[in-house]
Amino acid sequence: MDWATFFESVLSKRRSVFGQLKSEARELQNNQLTVCRNNACHWTDTKGRHVLLVLNMAVVSLFFIAPKMVFAQASSEELAKQLSNPVAALISVPFQLNYDTNIGADDSGSRWTLNIQPVIPIDLTEDWNLISRTIVPIVSTDGIPSGGDSETGLGDTVQSLFFSPKQPSAGGWIWGAGPVFLLPTSSNDVLGLGEWGAGVTGVALKQQGPWTFGGLANHIWDVDGDTDISQTFVQPFVSYTTPDAWTFTFTTESTYDWEGEQWSIPVIANVSKVVQVGSQTVSIGGGLRYWADGPESGPEGLGARIQVTLLFPK
Repeated sequence: MDWATFFESVLSKRRSVFGQLKSEARELQNNQLTVCRNNACHWTDTKGRHVLLVLNMAVVSLFFIAPKMVFAQASSEELAKQLSNPVAALISVPFQLNYDTNIGADDSGSRWTLNIQPVIPIDLTEDWNLISRTIVPIVSTDGIPSGGDSETGLGDTVQSLFFSPKQPSAGGWIWGAGPVFLLPTSSNDVLGLGEWGAGVTGVALKQQGPWTFGGLANHIWDVDGDTDISQTFVQPFVSYTTPDAWTFTFTTESTYDWEGEQWSIPVIANVSKVVQVGSQTVSIGGGLRYWADGPESGPEGLGARIQVTLLFPK
């Protein structure tokens, strides 16, 4: 049912219920007048008018204020579901803070990474969108490499562009594909590779009721750099969104290094909720991630994630 049909049904119900209550109120008023006449009283129809006024106000509140609450709730739920879709036509700016520990040969290192991840949809044609997804990491390390000093600065930026149909396929699948670029923005070789790279990326997902499931992947090669790069990123995901805009997500963000023949596999469980902070719509969430596999010098055990996403719906 679309919003126009829903709103018309609300108005129809209001007219029906209000008509019935108005009729009952007038009957009550007439009965009161009859009693007054039989007992020679002279205060006429004041109580009947009060009853009519109260009933009218109650019906107006029920059928005009309540739907606005329903609309707001549905809007938050829809925004939460759009956040589960990497190629949704929704401008958003996630700030994702990750903490990892037990890094290095002696497991003494730790790392904070703040990923700033603006998502900007661009209307290309009547049928196609271009979705720009950028990841700019700000990294702070301690004891990496083992015994090393603390370092803070930029990591390498990943820029993905997805050409995506505006409508799902006949089978209900949502998808997008395009190029991905690695930009050498890292402050030093501890915080990133500092190399140019390019490759391909794609995403496919399906949304059925409260469920969203699918996967995103890319592969990046180096472009005439001093370091050989051949890395595949794979992110399968499944999420469940409640009517009050809570989203529960289970995913991995796995990378396979073809040069080093090594997987890095963090398994992530996350909870988030869409809320209103003043005039700004925001998604706030957090969770845990467990490093199921990785290189000897990589993080181990449990890590944590906190994410705040600014939403700018059309």
